Amino acid sequence: MNSIDTSEPRATKRVLVLGATGTIGRATVRALLARGHEVVCFLRPRSGTDKVPVSEELARLLEGAELRFGDVTDPESLSRDGFAGERFDALLSCMASRTGVARDAWAIDYQAHSSALTAAKQAGVAEMVLLSAICVQKPLLAFQKAKLAFERELMESGLAWSIVRPTAFFKSLSGQVERVKAGKPFLVFGDGRLTACKPISDGDLADYLAGCLIEESRRNRILPIGGPGEAITPMEQGERLFALLGRKPEIRKVPVAILSSIAAVLGAASRLAPGLKEKAELARIGRYYATESMLVLDPKTGRYSAEMTPSHGTETLFDFYASLLAGEASVERGEHAVF
Repeated sequence: MNSIDTSEPRATKRVLVLGATGTIGRATVRALLARGHEVVCFLRPRSGTDKVPVSEELARLLEGAELRFGDVTDPESLSRDGFAGERFDALLSCMASRTGVARDAWAIDYQAHSSALTAAKQAGVAEMVLLSAICVQKPLLAFQKAKLAFERELMESGLAWSIVRPTAFFKSLSGQVERVKAGKPFLVFGDGRLTACKPISDGDLADYLAGCLIEESRRNRILPIGGPGEAITPMEQGERLFALLGRKPEIRKVPVAILSSIAAVLGAASRLAPGLKEKAELARIGRYYATESMLVLDPKTGRYSAEMTPSHGTETLFDFYASLLAGEASVERGEHAVF
């Protein structure tokens, strides 16, 4: 086994990246390459029989990085196909479970990361940068508990580490743009002011993640991070979206009790029909995001604090809305959709 080098970080490094196919992962690869790092992405090959490991579009988006293929849930594949007996300075993960339900969360958010950490230590990797989530501050859901379990393992690993906990992503707050463009109302839960966040763009978050490899002040720290500007509520998001469209705001308020009832009914039904268990968890996830702010939780007051939530970057959510409306940007949301 190679010894782990815990000396001061070098300006450029050889980095193995997990989760490079997502929008944040792709942006992070570009940020690493722009800083002169040597980047290797460990990816799952495409499903099907076409023998093409990745699409031409993905290959273009990851141009400049070396692409390796294997199974992140298989410890042997991580070592053999990922690290491949070679020297790496750092492991950076933007990987996350797709749905957040218990089965996926413990397989990816915990176990796959744990296996990757073991392989990294065996390869002599000195540090790891982990993209986590700010919502783990109040862990009520399976994916939050899985993320926290790995965070603890990483902190106890002996590697240098940076755990980045971002606030809301632009893509998760842009699901209603098309419905509003189509003449439908903007939906909010409660009075639209129950929650707030400081959303951060993929590019700004990628810049912050890449900076963790060279910024000594970010080593061995949990790092909550939001985007620029003041914290914004869902009501403010809707009002600004209509303003950008030059239309009078049409906001429809949805009682939070509806989400609570759906989660309760599905939870009770899942005792008789286990197949509903994952749907019940998805309902609980939806209720969580409708009622909890994505800001730093002040341990003294038990309240979310915009002032305690650091900011980074230059692009605001409303800049992104304007780009979407102008056709200059698009949203890839996958399973992470509420509306």
